[in-house]
Amino acid sequence: MARSVAAIAAILLLLAGCAGSGKDKDETSGWSAEKIYTEARGAMSDGAWDKAIKLFEKLESRYPYGRYAQQAQLEEAYAYYKQDETTSAVAACDRFMKLHPNHPSVDYAYYLKGLANFNEDLGLFGNLTNQDQSERDPKAARESFNAFKDLVAKFPNSKYSPDAVARMVYLNNFLAAHDVHVAKYYYRRGAYIAAANRAEQSIKQYPNAPATEEALILMVRSYDALGIKDLRDDALRVLKKNFPKTDYATKVLETEEPWWKLW
Repeated sequence: MARSVAAIAAILLLLAGCAGSGKDKDETSGWSAEKIYTEARGAMSDGAWDKAIKLFEKLESRYPYGRYAQQAQLEEAYAYYKQDETTSAVAACDRFMKLHPNHPSVDYAYYLKGLANFNEDLGLFGNLTNQDQSERDPKAARESFNAFKDLVAKFPNSKYSPDAVARMVYLNNFLAAHDVHVAKYYYRRGAYIAAANRAEQSIKQYPNAPATEEALILMVRSYDALGIKDLRDDALRVLKKNFPKTDYATKVLETEEPWWKLW
């Protein structure tokens, strides 16, 4: 009788173990690299980005070498980008560029990195709050500009370069406007040296931006308030030369109008 009970218990334990192993079984076990890649691409087509990422990760871990693994790394970066996981997308792009600097699609990694950061910072236009934008550091915008700059410099004939150049122009104006906004913030509070320095920085770093006129006006006003006549006159001369029709004497700089509305 004792033997029968023990035998039954062993059978039940075995069945429980089988059931558990069946439940935890990986359906991708035994799949080829091509099969996993195809399934991941299908998940992307369906918008199942999280599923696609997991499949690409499995592909890399099981088949770390070869064209499917390389392509999986790039596709994974795109899937992160589509899920608005900017940090992961940028990290994946950086990893791909480091591992495969001579890959035929490495230009796309630079472009995707720029695009991820571009959307990270400039996506704020859809849901702005009343926060003083001078308190916001547009780090992502700067990193986006640098990624696009690297793309254009290293791959001038890339099919992604024209769009990168267009975005760089936008980012140039965006960052110049931000610096001028910060300069106005200083000016309104009587920090005239800081205002003049930030306005000058904007002109030097972001030439030909629409905000240049206002930056020069800020320099004229700030140096005038400080009583530094020679610097005021120099800034005024540059202002009149580049913007002969400027109405600098009556232009209001104390406005609280959001800087991003310039664009």
